[in-house]
Amino acid sequence: MADNKLLEKVLSLQDKFQSLQAQLSSPEAMSDMKKYVQLNEDYKELEPIIAAGKEYEKMVNDLASAKDILVNEKDEDLREMAREEGSDLEERMPKKEQEIKLLLIPADPDDAKNAIVEIRGGTGGDEAAIFAGDLFRMYQHFAESKGWKLEVTDQTPGTSGGFKQIVFKLSGDGVYGVMKYESGVHRVQRVPQTETQGRIQTSAASVAVFPEAGEFDVDLSWDDIRLDLFCSSGPGGQGVNTTYSAVRLTHIPSGLVVQCQEERSQLKNKDRAFEELRTRLYNLEHQKYLDGIAAKRKTMVSTGDRSAKIRTYNYPQGRVTDHRINWSMYNLPSFMDGNIQECIDQLQIAENAERLKEAGEN
Repeated sequence: MADNKLLEKVLSLQDKFQSLQAQLSSPEAMSDMKKYVQLNEDYKELEPIIAAGKEYEKMVNDLASAKDILVNEKDEDLREMAREEGSDLEERMPKKEQEIKLLLIPADPDDAKNAIVEIRGGTGGDEAAIFAGDLFRMYQHFAESKGWKLEVTDQTPGTSGGFKQIVFKLSGDGVYGVMKYESGVHRVQRVPQTETQGRIQTSAASVAVFPEAGEFDVDLSWDDIRLDLFCSSGPGGQGVNTTYSAVRLTHIPSGLVVQCQEERSQLKNKDRAFEELRTRLYNLEHQKYLDGIAAKRKTMVSTGDRSAKIRTYNYPQGRVTDHRINWSMYNLPSFMDGNIQECIDQLQIAENAERLKEAGEN
């Protein structure tokens, strides 16, 4: 049965959508880049809603035509075709209605952004650093499968392999909207490489995912930043420790510190560090938004609390379990090879159900 109120709600947005189209092509918007960026974001947000609304409107009209044929047409072949089409439409329309309801609920405004990811080895010493390295390779393979670009900005290798800490940027379409589900504490249960007695131990690594701040998201001035230069300590060949190419930026008002040493060029490191600093400042405000939704969406506790234990990787059983939705997969090697989309899909389904409940659309 067609939801006419839903169709009316979508069609009422068409005037706003057409107005945005006109404004985007106006000289006034083109001359004000900040305004143009905002208009473009508003346009992109409405575009899938309008497209889904038009599809749904066509379904409503086609169903009405099929019903009209069944009432007024005497040709049995035409009536049979109309009956089949009507049955097919009535089966597909509820799914389209759910899709539109979700589109009408305001999404996280940062879902479309790139992401900055930070992995830190936690409890477990050398084994935690090794596990942090395993998580990095997992995300590296996942990024490759999605066609995303990965750029490491800072890393501190572990003494027995892996990383005590590694920070990297992921660029592509809707990266943050996917990677945000990875924020939290990841726990591993296995016999560590450093264990001589063959005992299973539990170690952990924390993952923090930030939406990358755009040029106009944060008003950041070099007057508020202290710049320190030092010799790089990471990989890079014989010349890595002989030039002051590594950059450390300290935001004086907040005390936030970021550094970048992955490039040989001091200028490139400076630009990357500035981008990351802007992102971390933006995240201070974004965190307030996450804290606000965390109380309402219990399955997504990680978005509001990055210290929450979200997932366990059990090597003896070959099992990975996501505790937010009680989801398990018994193919841990495949998961660690970057095949994490199924888990993210299940998390998105759970969150969408809570968003609908939140909006009173159950």
